[in-house]
Amino acid sequence: MTLLTLVRHGETDWNRQGRLQGSTDIPLNETGREQARAAAASLHGASFDVVYTSPLGRARETAEIIAHAHGLASPLIATGMRERGYGDGEGMSWEEYARRYRAAGHDAPNAETAEQLLARSLASLRRIDLAARRRSAPRPESVLVATHGGVIRALLEHASAGTLPDPGQRIGNASLHRFVMDGGGLRLIDAATV
Repeated sequence: MTLLTLVRHGETDWNRQGRLQGSTDIPLNETGREQARAAAASLHGASFDVVYTSPLGRARETAEIIAHAHGLASPLIATGMRERGYGDGEGMSWEEYARRYRAAGHDAPNAETAEQLLARSLASLRRIDLAARRRSAPRPESVLVATHGGVIRALLEHASAGTLPDPGQRIGNASLHRFVMDGGGLRLIDAATV
């Protein structure tokens, strides 16, 4: 069994502008850095064995801020935890994307499907779980993973059999979501916003 704390990266300028980032590598802004520091502070007293991060800079910097605050080693890269790729829609506002593509019943050209996102993020968590069990067989390992709203949404939907998140509910920047991975299955423990 592995305890997983997933944290969404802090704010970027594109978040503030309501633009679709996807796999475009947009950095944190100062508010995002403050949110990452607040997430680190809210985890005071929590103990983590290792920190992983999406390869995208906004998640990586969030992970680095939290790891540093907790005296942990530099985060390890988990490529499967990167944000969903929105193909030709990246950079658009959410409203424009919805009007141009979702209203027509499909995603942008070259976009990753929701099924592909879920499959790769679950596979990534299974690899993290396997590595954790190899390192700490006598006890459960606690792992922090800095990732993205689309990834967390997909995992919440999967772990709750589609009951979470609520329709229209946003996955907030620097929000925390705790799961357990046991035998390859993912179970939600709780979710909180910093």
